[in-house]
Amino acid sequence: IGYLDPEYHSTQKLSEKSDVYSFGVVLLEVVTGQPVIKRSTTRAENRHITDRVGLLLSTGDIRGIVDPKLGESFDAGSAWKITEVAMACASHISTNRPTMSQVVTELKESVSRARADGGSGASNFTEPAMTTSDSGMFPQAR
Repeated sequence: IGYLDPEYHSTQKLSEKSDVYSFGVVLLEVVTGQPVIKRSTTRAENRHITDRVGLLLSTGDIRGIVDPKLGESFDAGSAWKITEVAMACASHISTNRPTMSQVVTELKESVSRARADGGSGASNFTEPAMTTSDSGMFPQAR
């Protein structure tokens, strides 16, 4: 149920943007290493991955979002970009979601940028240029 487009509950219709939503959720799972819905003994922790990541984005610390198993071995700029793309995909409003073509373009650019920077991991920690809530429909280039 955590992968299903929230608009489906009211419209009972699936669309290409429904697939974009599901892809965003899967991408968040990959980035965070966390399940979509975290079951816990406290109600505050029983949240959908988009809620948890959204809260962490507001802190400005990408290390709190990225799967801890990666340690410091990741490009922070790419991690920010991928997280922003995933959150745009997982917008609760389908018209705010990017197309899959836009997603592919953004992800390819992120990989290219990381390769060009040498993927030096911790030395690339940067503050986000913007947050998903500021992005409108889709994250902008830094």
